[in-house]
Amino acid sequence: MDNSFKKYSIETTDYQVGQDNIQKWGFDVHNPVFGISAGLILLFLAALLAVDANTAKDALNGVKMSIIENFDLLFMWSANFFLLFCFGLILSPYGKIKIGGVDAKPEHSTWSWLAMLFAAGMGIGLLFWGVAEPTAYFTDWFGTPLNVEPYSDEARQLAMGATMFHWGVHGWAMYAIVALALAFFAFNKGLPLSMRSIFYPLVGDRAWGWMGHAIDIMAVLATLFGLATSLGLGAQQATSGINHVFGLNSGLGMQMAVIAFVTVLAIISVVRGIDGGVKILSNINMLFALALLIFVTVIGFDVVSVALPDTILGYLQNIVPLSNPHGREDSTWMHGWTVFYWAWWISWSPFVGMFIARVSKGRTVREFLIAVVFIPTLMTLIWMAVFGGIAIDQVVNKVGELGANGLTDISLTLFHVYDAMPFGSVISVISIVLIIVFFITSSDSGSLVIDSITAGGKVDAPIPQRIFWASVEGAIAAAMLWIGGTEALQALQSGVVTTALPFAFVLLLMCVSLLKGLRTEISVYGQQPLADQRAD
Repeated sequence: MDNSFKKYSIETTDYQVGQDNIQKWGFDVHNPVFGISAGLILLFLAALLAVDANTAKDALNGVKMSIIENFDLLFMWSANFFLLFCFGLILSPYGKIKIGGVDAKPEHSTWSWLAMLFAAGMGIGLLFWGVAEPTAYFTDWFGTPLNVEPYSDEARQLAMGATMFHWGVHGWAMYAIVALALAFFAFNKGLPLSMRSIFYPLVGDRAWGWMGHAIDIMAVLATLFGLATSLGLGAQQATSGINHVFGLNSGLGMQMAVIAFVTVLAIISVVRGIDGGVKILSNINMLFALALLIFVTVIGFDVVSVALPDTILGYLQNIVPLSNPHGREDSTWMHGWTVFYWAWWISWSPFVGMFIARVSKGRTVREFLIAVVFIPTLMTLIWMAVFGGIAIDQVVNKVGELGANGLTDISLTLFHVYDAMPFGSVISVISIVLIIVFFITSSDSGSLVIDSITAGGKVDAPIPQRIFWASVEGAIAAAMLWIGGTEALQALQSGVVTTALPFAFVLLLMCVSLLKGLRTEISVYGQQPLADQRAD
């Protein structure tokens, strides 16, 4: 064993997974991550009760915008770096390293694996923004990308390309880095499946102290509040759709009923675990999504046949100028959309990354990165081309509500598009079901992630603990709606985005730590570390 291997070996720690845990009342929780996380959640809710929701939203939104405007270069160049880093690993000898060791086998079929990572990482965003975002860019709803002339042929292609830019390889690269680092250190090095473990090569045993506690607590809060925000906003969209299709009241009572329904099914799913719950729901999700996609594609084939190549060209031709933050004449659009999106992806990366890590044992680094970065991007490209293309076509030809009045109620935009299509009511019902199932899969996968972090990195937390966190997610979403409705949820969303600033630095350091870890493993595959190859 050479000196560099000894220097960067991380197999010498005496730390045992769960050694700081407390077992009581059927729980198995890390001390102090669980207690501080729960306390801060209660403190936040108490603060919202004491402060007007609009005031909280304005204050947190001000902090969010200040971060976005002052750290735009950090977010933009970090996103570019993460993508290039993934490309580098794919092409490097490290790509042959297998997650879990040389003899590790995949625990899930490729179909189920892709379904689970897609449902956790994207899900509801496709339904919510698939028609609204391209339409917004095309019609100058809040600026246009690269200051393109709205309603022009160029705007049509660029609207689709800019939408894909925000939902494509850059964002999935962020998820992939976190997921790969977590999976490698947990399954190859035997460290806890927790954010702190990634930094052991950099800080040593301090990772098990307060530095690690702070990282894990921040990950818990970002995950929990992000999921609660999405659950609350999703309940509003689902009830708006129910009201639009069936004429039922979409008020607070209906929203609470949807949250309760989703929470109960999420609890059942997390109790059953990944194989018995999350995997089954994710597969159902994918089947529903594919059925909807095929159905809509067949109905709107003439439009889709033009929109698909337009989307591909718009994405490929504009990915470089949209990635460059310097000399932009559309800085307002860039701050309001791109920088916000990168902040949101970064803030969600601990949640999605940890869930993907849990289900990815047995894959090689190369297989993992190609699948996580490119397969969801391809699926999203097709989805956005179909739904976004049809929406823009309705605007151009002044068809239906969208063609007549443009974007009015974002939560109803999807259903307005359906109204102008054959079998609109049938498609609307399928979409409402899909929205609900997407939220169940997000909630149950998020609960499993929080369980793991607050259980000191243990993969299988006790059932009462799983029920607790799934219930807390639903309770926070319901409390936000009760306290201040959309304003409270938007305040929570702004709070989540502010966590992206420290997490951006965490992800950058994560890349360094991951390389150090991979160097200790490459010799098993008959390769020297890259630094040693250069020295030779």
